[in-house]
This record gives sequence, structure tokens and C-alpha cells, in this order.
Amino acid sequence: MDFSDLGLSPEVLKAVDESGYQTPTPIQEKAIPYVLMGRDILGCAQTGTGKTASFTLPMIDILASGRARARMPRSLIIEPTRELAAQVSENFERYGKFNRLSMALLIGGSSFVDQEKALDRGVDVLIATPGRLLDLFERGKILLADVKVLVIDEADRMLDMGFIPDVERIVGLLPKIRQTLFFSATMPPEIRKLADAFLMNPKEISVSPPASTAETVSQSLVRVGPKDKRKALRALLSQDEVRSALIFCNRKRDVDLVNRSLKRHGFDVDCLHGDMVQSKRMETLEGFKNGVVKLLVCSDVAARGLDISDVSHVFNFDVPTHAEDYVHRIGRTGRAGRSGKAFTLVTPEENRSLAAIKRLIGKPIPEIELDGMEAAIVTTEPETEARGGGASDKSRSRRRSAKPSSARGRGRKTAEAAVAEAAATETPVEEAAAPKARSAKSARSKAAVEGESTSKPFGKDTPAFLLRPVKLAAG
Repeated sequence: MDFSDLGLSPEVLKAVDESGYQTPTPIQEKAIPYVLMGRDILGCAQTGTGKTASFTLPMIDILASGRARARMPRSLIIEPTRELAAQVSENFERYGKFNRLSMALLIGGSSFVDQEKALDRGVDVLIATPGRLLDLFERGKILLADVKVLVIDEADRMLDMGFIPDVERIVGLLPKIRQTLFFSATMPPEIRKLADAFLMNPKEISVSPPASTAETVSQSLVRVGPKDKRKALRALLSQDEVRSALIFCNRKRDVDLVNRSLKRHGFDVDCLHGDMVQSKRMETLEGFKNGVVKLLVCSDVAARGLDISDVSHVFNFDVPTHAEDYVHRIGRTGRAGRSGKAFTLVTPEENRSLAAIKRLIGKPIPEIELDGMEAAIVTTEPETEARGGGASDKSRSRRRSAKPSSARGRGRKTAEAAVAEAAATETPVEEAAAPKARSAKSARSKAAVEGESTSKPFGKDTPAFLLRPVKLAAG
């Protein structure tokens, strides 16, 4: 089957052909005819399967007839991140170039003024992130009463990022009679419940088991010590033929740390995370797509839906905290039938997260060893594994002996010092470790026995009344 068998218009087919595609992917083959029929869609497909085109292509034909009014978009596509929203807008520009459809992109980090001008002219396709869309709605700059087609893309990512309350509010502002297209890479119970609330008699389309990994991606696992991650990453980058790669970290500060480390060692690298301004994020992403940089260290902001066709490798510097993110991360390679490789660096502390990933994907991940890394692993892992990732008993005792004495034992000699002093002076250890106060007391007692007063406030003769016992009255 090719695209001409799906019922698309000649204008759309011409744009698809010029983009270099002849055969639809399974999700496109199954979804496009039902979207053209006006049915609600519940689609579950792993990343890299072309689900963006499965709704953009038929939407262009659906919206080809009709005209948009000022501030009243005819269709709405909700995306969880700015990068995904920008990518969908690129798809509409590419496939809709032979149709006269207006489009607006509402994302944070961009000018409100430019976005408001686009809305005032009227738009057929509105692509937005939830936060910016609600901002403009509350300012009275947009009306949602004329939306005929709603697309909720990457719904599981919306759930992870806490956007579901915003999405529910947005859907409540839309007309009850509409066509809704709901896509997610995974289908946890929360997403299923949400789909049941938003969709009416949907056509369910699933082209792969939920949370499955692409067969085109070769997965490998490398066990390292906590201090060996950067060394192991450099070894992997040097040993394997890496054309372009994404390196994922769990925390933004680690993104910057790994980026600086690789630059110091001569690698062609840049970084991408959510704290960067929007213009810099788009510039960095565009540079990576165009081959200006070979490696991109990033947080999970780049893990969902971004279509960068020639990524040969994915490296998980950290094991993702959420098991579903593993599927999305490694889905950045092996796209559109190409082969790809994914490597994950695992420390003993990350074994629990790794176990959750294996349960989710339903199969083991092969382990490999790196040349020259065995010694580093042997010296680091046994000590950390002694108590589930904590320090060994030996290191704990060393830390205890190095700590300063507590308030209760202040002034007391350490056991090691007592032993050393005892060995040097041939005195018992117990006597050598006795408090200094006890030594001072014994010295005063000895002086008193010898008839010497250690304290003489009245000179040599102490008054007699001070030497007599005094009986104190009770009460």
C-alpha cells in the first residue's frame, strides 16, 4: 500500500512525494482513513513510527475547505513541549505547502505581540503548549468555540509533566461536538481514563505493544562505578562509530557538567535543557539537526517526539527515573526503518530503576564490558554494593574514627592515641585514656596529702569557722 490508497488529496500526495515518502507506516496506514471519515482516534504507537504525519496529513484535507475567523481557530493541537510544537508546525508547512492554510504557533519564550497578531488574522491550525494557550485565553485574545478538530499528542508526557489539569480545562472550553484525536506512546491507566472522558466512540489503533522498544534499536548495558561514568562515556564515544548522538542526563546540572567534560576532552558537543531561553534552545536543536555539532547532551526535554532522522546513537548517562522515559529516549534513534544503538550506563545505586525498565519492556538488556574499564569497576562496585549502594563496613569505621569526639566525651583521648601512648610509656591503656580532669584531681589530692594548699584565698591561716561543718536547715 502507498499513500495514494489512503484517500488523500492530490495536493497532499504531491507534498508527501516531494518529501521523499512513498509508503505509509503502520500507524499512518491505519489512522489516516478513519481521521478522514471524521472518527475519534485513540492511537498508541511507540516513538519513531510517524504518528505526527498520521494526523497532520488528513487534517490538511479536512481544513482545506472553509475559512478561519479572527481569534477563532478551526483546529487545535496540544503538545507538551515547545520543541514538539515547533516540529508539528514544520510538518504542516511541509505537507500543506500546496494548500492555503494559515497556522499559528503558541509557545512560551516567544513574543506575545507576534502571536496575538497571528490570531487576529485568523488561523486554521493552532499548535500550542497548554500554558501559553491558557495565558492568551485569559487575556481575551483567543476564543475556542469554533474548534472542529482537537489533537492531544504525547498524552503520557503531559501526565508526567503535570499538564493534565490544564488539558482538562482547555477541553472544557471547546465545543462538545468535535473530532478528537488522542495519541500516546504508552497507555497507563490514568491515560486510559482520560481518553474515555475526552473521546466519543473512538477507533482504537495500536501498532505495537504499549511501552515496547523498536526492533531497529540495538540495546546494551554497561555497569560502571559512580565515579567512572564520564570515563565510560568517553570510551563508548571513541570505540563506536558515532555519526551523531544524544546523551541523556536526569538533571540539568549534570547536562552542563557532562557537556563541559566532553568539550575539555576534545569532543564536538553542545547541550540542551529546559532552563535555556527558547531562542537558544531552537538554535541548538537546529545546529544538531544540520550537523553543526555531532553530540548533544540533553535532559528529557528532547526525549519525546523530536524527529531527527540521522541519530545513530543514544547514550543514557543516567538511568531514567521513570521507566517509560527509557522507551522515549532510545526511540530517538532507529527511526524510519534505520538501525540505531542505545547504551545505558548503570551504577549499583540505579539497579532499582533498571529493574523497572526491564519489567516495562518485558525483556533483558544485554550487558557489555568496556576495554580498560574492568579495573575501575572492580575497585568501585564491591564497596558500594556491600550495603545496597552504601559504604563498606571498613570505610564506615574509618569515618567514625576520623570524626571529632562528641560533647559527652570532649577532652577524652581517642582509642588509637591511647594505645600509642601506652605503648610508648608502658602504661596500661585504660590509664592512658583516662580523662584529663581525673589526672588534675589526683594531682590536687596528692598536694593535699603532702600538706600543700592548692587554693589559698586567706593566705597561710584559714579561719576556723570555715573548717567547721555547717548543718543546713531542712526546707
